[in-house]
Amino acid sequence: MMTRDPIERRLPRFHVTPPRRDYYSATMSIDAEASPAPASRQPQSPAPRSPAHLFLAFNRLALRGFGGVLPWAQRTLVEEEGWLSNREFVEMLALAQVLPGPNIGNLALMIGDRFFGLRGALMAISGMFAAPLVIVIALAMLYSGFSDQPTVAAALRGMGAVSAGLIVGTAVKLVRASPPDRAGWVMMAATFLMVGLLRWPLVWVMLGVGTLSVWLAWKRGRP
Repeated sequence: MMTRDPIERRLPRFHVTPPRRDYYSATMSIDAEASPAPASRQPQSPAPRSPAHLFLAFNRLALRGFGGVLPWAQRTLVEEEGWLSNREFVEMLALAQVLPGPNIGNLALMIGDRFFGLRGALMAISGMFAAPLVIVIALAMLYSGFSDQPTVAAALRGMGAVSAGLIVGTAVKLVRASPPDRAGWVMMAATFLMVGLLRWPLVWVMLGVGTLSVWLAWKRGRP
């Protein structure tokens, strides 16, 4: 049997452990390298800088809208300011049309409330009707004295034709931006037939065709 040397027994014994790898930090670093970079955020739509900006925008919109504000509303809110997309404009306009009151007034209230709450709604509706109210009162006073003039009657007929053209052009633009499906075309044709040709009361057409359209959209969107 082999015996240890006395000198060897007196020497201190050292236990050397190999360095342990930090697997958690290594795993985290590998995952960080392997994981794809987060997708960049999509740029948000521009928004009005303040309620005063809302007031000025709707005031400018109202002053430009001789013969009909709706075509200018689409151009101002969607194309120039960029506050809404075409799809958002169509959806909000559809809601504004079924609510009581003028369409453009309802639209101004909804847009103002969307960005600045009640204060924004009040500023938008004020900008929409402040200047036109003064102009309409002044024109009404003048019209009472010149309404029997043939030139004035011809001018009003010409303004009516321009208004109709602007509305048709806006409708075509919105349909191109958000084309309806087959059921949508049927609802549009039925509404035009009932209101434009048969002269049925608008409230009953809205209740009938509108309710049917909402039901079809709800049924189509169900999982």
